[in-house]
Amino acid sequence: MAASPEHDSPTEAPTPAVEEEDAKTFKDLGVTDVLCEACDQLGWQKPTKIQVEAIPLALQGRDIIGLAETGSGKTGAFALPILNALLETPQRLFALVLTPTRELAFQISEQFEALGSSIGVQTAVIVGGIDSMSQSLALAKKPHVVIATPGRLIDHLENTKGFNLRALKYLVMDEADRILNMDFETEVDKILKVIPRDRKTFLFSATMTKKVQKLQRAALKNPVKCAVSSKYQTVEKLQQYYLFIPSKFKDTYLVYILNELAGNSFMIFCSTCNNTQRTALLLRNLGFTAIPLHGQMSQTKRLGSLNKFKAKARSILLATDVASRGLDIPHVDVVVNFDIPTHSKDYIHRVGRTARAGRSGKSITFVTQYDVELFQRIEHLIGKKLPVFPTQDEEVMMLTERVTEAQRFARMELREHGEKKKRSREDAGDNDDTEGAIGVRNKVAGGKMKKRRGR
Repeated sequence: MAASPEHDSPTEAPTPAVEEEDAKTFKDLGVTDVLCEACDQLGWQKPTKIQVEAIPLALQGRDIIGLAETGSGKTGAFALPILNALLETPQRLFALVLTPTRELAFQISEQFEALGSSIGVQTAVIVGGIDSMSQSLALAKKPHVVIATPGRLIDHLENTKGFNLRALKYLVMDEADRILNMDFETEVDKILKVIPRDRKTFLFSATMTKKVQKLQRAALKNPVKCAVSSKYQTVEKLQQYYLFIPSKFKDTYLVYILNELAGNSFMIFCSTCNNTQRTALLLRNLGFTAIPLHGQMSQTKRLGSLNKFKAKARSILLATDVASRGLDIPHVDVVVNFDIPTHSKDYIHRVGRTARAGRSGKSITFVTQYDVELFQRIEHLIGKKLPVFPTQDEEVMMLTERVTEAQRFARMELREHGEKKKRSREDAGDNDDTEGAIGVRNKVAGGKMKKRRGR
């Protein structure tokens, strides 16, 4: 991305005139009344730190680089100024928000719609994994705000007749570091070429990488930097623990922890799609209400899983890192790093799923004999030594037999699932979230349940 000379390095935001303690309302920051009411209805009593810093500057028409940890209210920090400006000069295709993942795009769209419900804001979510034709129809209606992943947006810019962003007034890049890490650099370049140079740009990122600095030079004019947390850190109300265990007993310890902390809602992070699916089947065979969320599931199934978990119909969500960034599920009580993250920064994003917006939460990281170095890097990054999560080893070992049996069934089920996938591509993912692992219960119950299989 070539930097153009007019784009200067960012100035640091001055300490906001309205100190956070005094900023009792969004009105103090300059947000218009109708949007203040919308914030009230959403239960946003007072602005978060990033909102206090970014909103007044955005309302003055400045380009912004927002650096803030996950769960800090970044969406509100860019959505409110955009809606404020939209009220002053109503226009179709007014703003574009780029995000790295599909789930995050849907979540941002929900926030825009909730904040703009009383003023009739229309949004369109343009992401992969969903039928292009219905998206083309949504774009033809010229929504006010388009929320998109870069790849699919380029697709529509090149192939959807009549769709262009030549009148765009606002560009937001949310989780910019992740957009660039996922190698969307060429797509972002293309998008920057077809949107007006005369626009406002907000770049939000949890980390300031070299790629993000390069993007900032190419895309922003004289930006102001609003950094809420300059060093990597986790929320104060988060209790973080680790467990050092032999790798062959990971499943057993997981079951022990789920029993010990029963009644909480859990997010369990695994490193691969396959392990996510296997662990979900294993837990369901033991009677836990667990659902998977990973990149090999279809988009409708991914949203389905997420909605069941959000609605508390399921208490355990097993996920790959597709769900570690940006997803705001208010009631996650415990995050378990079943597989330790290979990038230390991912640890911060994963544990950031709990203890959000001032609530407390727990995180437990499993460390096996193969993970010691990775774990030391995490401790170094967050600048603290984690305590051990207390366990009763004899009680854990009493679970071994049941867990081994469930592992065997989970493997059988995965194999069956793989064969079914080969036979019929349309039925792929058929068993992502039945009420339990019916195939296994068939075997256990001696085939009594075959009739229920076609439900």
